[in-house]
Amino acid sequence: MAVLLGVDTGGTYTDAVVVDEAGERVIAAAKALTTRADLARGVGRAVDRALAQAGVAAGDVAMVSLSTTLATNALVEGQGGRVALVFIGFDDGDFARAGLDAALGGDPVIRLAGGHGPAGAEAAQLDLARLEAELAALAGAVEGFAVAARFAVRNPAHELAAAGAIRRITGRPVTCSHQLSANLNGPKRALTAVLNARLIGMIARLIDACAGHLAAIGVDAPLMVVRGDGALISAELARERPIETILSGPAASIVGARWLTGETDALVSDIGGTTTDIALLKDGKPAIDPQGAQVGGWRTMVEAVAMRTTGLGGDSEVHITEGLAAGLRLGPRRLVPVSLLATEAPELVHAALDAALRSAAPGEAAGRFVLPTGAAAPTGLAAREAAVWARIAAGPAPLSEVLKTRVEGAALDRLVALGLAAISGVTPSDASHVLGGLEGWDAAAAGKALALMARRRDARGDPLAAGAEPLARAIVAQLQDQTVDCLLEAGFAEDDALDGAGWDAPERLARHPLTRAGLARHRGVVALEVRLGVPVVGLGASAPSYYPALGDRLGTRMVLPDHAGVANAIGAVVGHVSMRAEVLVTSPAEGRFAVHLPAGAEIFPSRDAALAAAETAARQEAETLARQAGAEDPRLTVAREVREAEVEGRAMFVEARIRATATGRPRIAHAVEMDG
Repeated sequence: MAVLLGVDTGGTYTDAVVVDEAGERVIAAAKALTTRADLARGVGRAVDRALAQAGVAAGDVAMVSLSTTLATNALVEGQGGRVALVFIGFDDGDFARAGLDAALGGDPVIRLAGGHGPAGAEAAQLDLARLEAELAALAGAVEGFAVAARFAVRNPAHELAAAGAIRRITGRPVTCSHQLSANLNGPKRALTAVLNARLIGMIARLIDACAGHLAAIGVDAPLMVVRGDGALISAELARERPIETILSGPAASIVGARWLTGETDALVSDIGGTTTDIALLKDGKPAIDPQGAQVGGWRTMVEAVAMRTTGLGGDSEVHITEGLAAGLRLGPRRLVPVSLLATEAPELVHAALDAALRSAAPGEAAGRFVLPTGAAAPTGLAAREAAVWARIAAGPAPLSEVLKTRVEGAALDRLVALGLAAISGVTPSDASHVLGGLEGWDAAAAGKALALMARRRDARGDPLAAGAEPLARAIVAQLQDQTVDCLLEAGFAEDDALDGAGWDAPERLARHPLTRAGLARHRGVVALEVRLGVPVVGLGASAPSYYPALGDRLGTRMVLPDHAGVANAIGAVVGHVSMRAEVLVTSPAEGRFAVHLPAGAEIFPSRDAALAAAETAARQEAETLARQAGAEDPRLTVAREVREAEVEGRAMFVEARIRATATGRPRIAHAVEMDG
């Protein structure tokens, strides 16, 4: 019996599902903790449990598809490898405009003369000699490089030359901006290339972990990865373009939500350990964000599902807000729940918590721990960062023992941003263990950690809460309040009737006093009511713990389907491969039409000849990409977007974009033939 295997690796759990070959029935589903230090262990446990539960052999697996939130989480939390940007032909204003300084976070920039003009002609000679000199000083100090040149989408020659030099001298991975987007806006392409370079090592480790375990147990089937728009691509392509996997997990969840519920119009809210991802399902399809995916404050040029991603999840950090009466706020950083850390280091955790509870005035660090993530030994650390690293390299330790001075807090934050260390503390998952909503981790440790936090005092000297359980209820209520905000923001943002109506931004509308009064069904001289006009599909392993009450608050139907906790893994195996190629046609002079191809511009004497050549090139590239991405017998569609201007009563050609899309089911291993 041939089956399909879907795997989703999130910040906390890795899920695996076995689906019949037709993609119509879930045969088995299983979960395992994501093991960040060695991803293969978490992937292996989830896959092995799902196959055992399904009662199928490894040889029966005809295709494996992988989705993940690791890339999304990394951008939300500001993590990833150290990279260098090679910035060709741009000025200081270009660098500032896209937020590159913040995205790089102190990582090196090599600025070079070079680049091209709008028609693809060389604007200045590329300074390769300077590039080679600077590369020698950076060898071994960064994990990868991003290359962006002015008007590289019109002529990529300088990006390709720089990339060749980087590979030859350093051997490190290189991301060229023109390979990620065909659109103008060089600084924004540069930002996308930087984020892609930062993610290459992380996604490569995940793919290697998955492929390695599959090979070890005897699965010989194509491995696919879900892209941010819900389409599938081959694992090989995902290695080169990991930025395309941002929103991979959320996109898979939308596909899974449609498959699980049959709903055609709904808000889909997927709560994970790190983020809550909300998207609109309309006419049975997820909307695609025309401006490019936005994650963690970065607006990229990656085509992806129109998703609102917020740093709010079951493992979100619990903050105590300042003021006379202290309150709570969750996220955006993910912590390792104390109840989870206690399953791995019970003696350490309980001893530290017990000691803090015996103290008359425990410090702010009480109940918090630091642990290494298991990433490779760091290079290029500053002296203070290296000192902090030395105290945690051997294993978890209480935060109070790791930080010797206040100034070392910044060094620890840098280690966390580099993905070398993680902080453990109170999270909603701990609160749910105290209340009995979740099981499986150390509820006693969660209770002690919450009891410590409850003793923290506000400006009036009053304790935050009367004990662990009251604080746990307050944390869950805060998660629900922030989820309501997220759903209202998404609802206002996706309501087409509000476009151009002069309304406030969705974030302000969601929190407006009139909106709040409408949610409370205010009845006075004025009667107010606000409710969502579509149902909400709740997904994620913890959705049943947090979401049931939200339907009443939002005046809508809350749908919590069976297998909601593994919707991402389901969506991963029921999707299609879809690849798009775009070719630009411009007119640099009257009677001359330039078709911009990867090898350079080709000139044609007529508009029609140029458009025909562009369409042929787009078709060929889209089909080639689709087959490389793993599609079998892709179907092609072509769209033309021609811009013309009227000059003295005559239509003048400005430019045209030819977009070809190749779509098909992924190639699968023919396990049925082996059986017969």
